[in-house]
Amino acid sequence: MDSPIVTQLFRQLFRHHPACQSRRNLATLANALRDVRQQRLREQQLRHQPPQHHHHRSYATRGRGGSGAGTVQAESNWQQRTEIFQHDMSDEFQKFPMVTADDLRGRTERPRRVKMFMRDFVEDSLYNPNYGYFSKQVVIFTPGEPFDFHSLYDELDFHALLSRRYVEFEDALDAVSSSDTRQLWYTPTELFRPYYGEAIARYLVANYKLTTYPYHDLIIYEMGAGRGTLMLNILDYIRDVDPAVYDRTKYKIIEISSQLATLQSSQLMQSSAARGHADKVEIINQSIFDWTNPVPSPCFFLAFEVFDNFAHDVLRYDMTTQKPLQGMVLIDENGDFYEFYTPNLDPVAARYLRVRDAATGGRHKAPYPTTRLGRWLGMQKPLAANLSPPEYIPTRLMQFFDVLGQYFPAHRLLTSDFHSLPGAVKGLNAPIVQTRFQRYPVPVTTPLVHQGYFDIMFPTDFQTAEATYQAITGKLTRVLTHEEFMRRWAYIEETETQSGENPLLTWYKNASVLYTV
Repeated sequence: MDSPIVTQLFRQLFRHHPACQSRRNLATLANALRDVRQQRLREQQLRHQPPQHHHHRSYATRGRGGSGAGTVQAESNWQQRTEIFQHDMSDEFQKFPMVTADDLRGRTERPRRVKMFMRDFVEDSLYNPNYGYFSKQVVIFTPGEPFDFHSLYDELDFHALLSRRYVEFEDALDAVSSSDTRQLWYTPTELFRPYYGEAIARYLVANYKLTTYPYHDLIIYEMGAGRGTLMLNILDYIRDVDPAVYDRTKYKIIEISSQLATLQSSQLMQSSAARGHADKVEIINQSIFDWTNPVPSPCFFLAFEVFDNFAHDVLRYDMTTQKPLQGMVLIDENGDFYEFYTPNLDPVAARYLRVRDAATGGRHKAPYPTTRLGRWLGMQKPLAANLSPPEYIPTRLMQFFDVLGQYFPAHRLLTSDFHSLPGAVKGLNAPIVQTRFQRYPVPVTTPLVHQGYFDIMFPTDFQTAEATYQAITGKLTRVLTHEEFMRRWAYIEETETQSGENPLLTWYKNASVLYTV
């Protein structure tokens, strides 16, 4: 069940979007208001505590998009999610047309009376140009001046200072335009500026000199560059440390979000030092999945915290035959969501399973007992399900590797992302799904949520991802933990506190780095 604050969140959303109010009620308004008051008291007690440094960015048969009449009375008709009393939507499933995220790109309103694969629902929710999460909702935190770690006693001091700057940053935003639903998050590039970016730059320069220098330029592609901070830190370092390499450096950002592409361009104009890089930088405002221009030259391809927001398909398995069924999302005329499973896999999901089996030799995790005895015992439980828990498979990640292999044949990939995420919804490789309301994180229990208001963030199984990448591109790779990579390439004494603790090493324990060798 979702927390009571979700009720308040959606009432707030629906006041501004009256066409999105829910129709049904199982909980009374009085009980919901009581829960919200209690939640607010807890929020006030926690308001001055430091923010969590885990990044939060389900399987439920039914979710609520919410819709109905735009009246005050209808505001009380939001109900918490339940799997009781399901509606039979089989007729609608047969009648409603099939759409893809590409079909919905030109839509300015969220779709209704359609069905789609889960990957298309996630893609549309996150990246639709008109209402997607990354298109409209996201603000990236920047702490201002870099942290002076040597002046801090320990990590608690760092956490407290970060908390103060976090609040000050959002207070400044509210002074311009207040928002209860602002989606604010931060990255290691911002927290550990410029040291994180300089570590990446050392890796790039060292490997460039070992491989293609002086016969080729240093060409760097970055996907999902956020505010452009990593770009500036890398170029600053190369310019200051190795001018000969800087003369041959070209930096190209591939950014799907027009909002972030504009922000990245403005970052290049904010100071004379940044403006000096302008002739080195090209910002390409398009999706990597629309790429059609071959790049035969050797290049480095950076993707930091990108895989976690790649769309996934969802599968469940027949517990008797272990045959997969693919999940589809139906959206009715009221904007409510229903999940269906079909034994007919589409070509993308079917190919992923074939590639994964070939790449791993069939040795990969499964969402059900892998022994015959384990499956038999599971089926003996009272009310045992005939389908396994869900498994989320990274079909979009496979397609990204396809793009690298086809259009960037001489690339070297460097990527970092989360190999585990706390508080994920039910299922194997399942995502965290959450939003922010009044500066408070609001997790929910399903990815079937009001499109554009929630971050849907998946962990990466690096063992399987590495094998898949190797099978598609034919390249060799290595995987390190975040700490191992930083110990190799960062000047870790620069981020060490007086007590000897080092946040650059100890934060992001749940992150790994994959790179081409």
